[in-house]
Amino acid sequence: MGLPAFNADGDLPPGVYLVTLADALARFGRGSAQRQVVAGRLARIHGLAASTGRLARFVVFGSFVTAKPDPRDVDVVLLMDDGFDVTATADDVAAVFDHAEADARLGASVFWATRSGAFGGEQAMIEYWQTRRDGRLRGILEIVPEQS
Repeated sequence: MGLPAFNADGDLPPGVYLVTLADALARFGRGSAQRQVVAGRLARIHGLAASTGRLARFVVFGSFVTAKPDPRDVDVVLLMDDGFDVTATADDVAAVFDHAEADARLGASVFWATRSGAFGGEQAMIEYWQTRRDGRLRGILEIVPEQS
């Protein structure tokens, strides 16, 4: 799946781009050593979230999906199926769902909600993360399963 080129600001053009994890890592996991480290973090977080069996949607935004050569971390939004119980997960998985723990242990900024708890509805919640701090829009990724 092809992604568009970066715009003049170094962002993807506004939109929610559906890509596989392999596609995301191929596009954004190359370059500097720091970018490769952050790509490894993204793959680990995706694996941990998916291991719950309750991952509904996985969105990546922030500097990792820009032209910035050395992103500090990876920013993720998770939507979990209703009925997901974080207290029923192992400690390493539970760290994904604790913002401070995810930052300290996984090098990621993770936000999450259940589908029914998504403020404004799940699509609105995902699209919200396209908004930069200056109010302008940028492109973000939604990681989708590989087609078999």
